[in-house]
Amino acid sequence: MQGIDHAVKGLNSGTLEGTLPFIIGVLILVVVVKCFSLPFRLIWNGICGAVALWFINLIGGFLGFGLKITVIKALIAGFFGIPGCLAVILWELYAR
Repeated sequence: MQGIDHAVKGLNSGTLEGTLPFIIGVLILVVVVKCFSLPFRLIWNGICGAVALWFINLIGGFLGFGLKITVIKALIAGFFGIPGCLAVILWELYAR
């Protein structure tokens, strides 16, 4: 408890003695949280991309257009959003 009391006293007194470790601790916490949230964000974006590509396949079925959904295509569509979906569609139409 002495360390916490000392840090609080340092924050209240206006010196850098307690403020600097507090700021460094908060910055380290932010970096750790960002590092752990990145894989979950990529998975979520991949799922959203797959749903968007599925919806495009649903509409494309009426127009005679089919698209094979792969993990890479889902991640491209999820990471880049609508421009990613358009890029995947254009790739399927013109590059293949």
